[in-house]
Amino acid sequence: MYRRAAFVLLLACGIVSQLSHGVEVEVKDKDNKLCLYANLMVNFSVSYDTADNKSATVEFELPGAVTTDGSECDAKSSVLKLNFGEGHSWSVNFTVKDKVYQADSITFTYNLSDTTRFPNSLYNDTKTSTVTPHITDVELDTCYSCKSNDMIEDVSVNQTLWDVLVQAFVNNGSKSEQTTSCAADLPTTVVPTTHTTSTTTAAPVTNSTSTAAPATTTPTPTLPPPATGKYSIKPDANSTACLLADFGLRIGLKQGDKYEEMNLDPNVTAVSGSCAVNSSELVLVSNTMTITFTFTNDTKKFHLHALNVTGKTSSGVAFSEANTSLSLWEASVSSSYMCNKEQNYTITDLLTIYTFGLHVQPFGVKKGSFSTAHECSLDDTSILIPIIVGAALAGLILIVVIAYVIGRRKTYVGYQTL
Repeated sequence: MYRRAAFVLLLACGIVSQLSHGVEVEVKDKDNKLCLYANLMVNFSVSYDTADNKSATVEFELPGAVTTDGSECDAKSSVLKLNFGEGHSWSVNFTVKDKVYQADSITFTYNLSDTTRFPNSLYNDTKTSTVTPHITDVELDTCYSCKSNDMIEDVSVNQTLWDVLVQAFVNNGSKSEQTTSCAADLPTTVVPTTHTTSTTTAAPVTNSTSTAAPATTTPTPTLPPPATGKYSIKPDANSTACLLADFGLRIGLKQGDKYEEMNLDPNVTAVSGSCAVNSSELVLVSNTMTITFTFTNDTKKFHLHALNVTGKTSSGVAFSEANTSLSLWEASVSSSYMCNKEQNYTITDLLTIYTFGLHVQPFGVKKGSFSTAHECSLDDTSILIPIIVGAALAGLILIVVIAYVIGRRKTYVGYQTL
């Protein structure tokens, strides 16, 4: 079974209207008052087995024609359910505890007998994926807001929410103007630097304090440079690549007073992922770690938006670090991004990644080859030319001045002798 699929969720129910920026939802109770509101984006990317013993990946958007049978609102719990197409549905369960609410589970059901969406499927049964979302601790009488990508993984389905605005328990039929923002939308600072004997990076910026935290020093990597892996993602076995990535990768992890580094070995790494219109994903799974890169584009430029790293240290301690508000490796959609020099990035307080010979293109790949590269500033040697010329001219002027002073001095001494 092909293990990966990207599924971008839409919260929608009740009165549904298709907007250019997504689907807006209003659910009303038995008194015809608004009890649930949502407005966000959604795409689907599902992988399945085909009759010719291969795997296929299909991508589609949630259609504007949906029904909301099965949706309901209560004082302590709410169910949001969308039904569309030939037997497909998506639902989310919300509950209230004390003065906050949360989404307890999300269930996506898709019917493989729908030949329009799943052509040549090996099976004709209905599949269900239930996951636990990251929507927690939302204050009552506020909307949950999250513009960042929020990826939720399952065995065969990945779900990614973004540009979310939802209020599960609306008071007195009026949507609140107050919001509770997700952690990923809070500002952070990521500083890329060249590798030296020690690297000083700025601490992440949070909303909880106005005083800058002291700089921290990342120990010098002691491992040999990692081998360069060449990774690619194809929509199906008969297509050319839609995502290309070449790089060597090392991670540095802090745990208490200990610091450990691990190289990603491309020879024992499984590759999976997906390509969509506005979001692409590369998943690398080795025997020590799983790394998920999420790229987004705004039709003109792309960048690395999110990075998730899970695994175990050499001592067997499990770890999981993620940042979903990055803005790295930016280039135009029609080009690739390249940085041959070694770089390191502080992803979280505990996680640093090192890249070697980096070259990525998550969108607009043509004929399976990299497009013209946008080089990082470290690779751009054009700036050295004026510096070298200026230094040469300065040295020449200095030589002329010294020669002139020496000549004048000898002339003066000659006059004194006469």
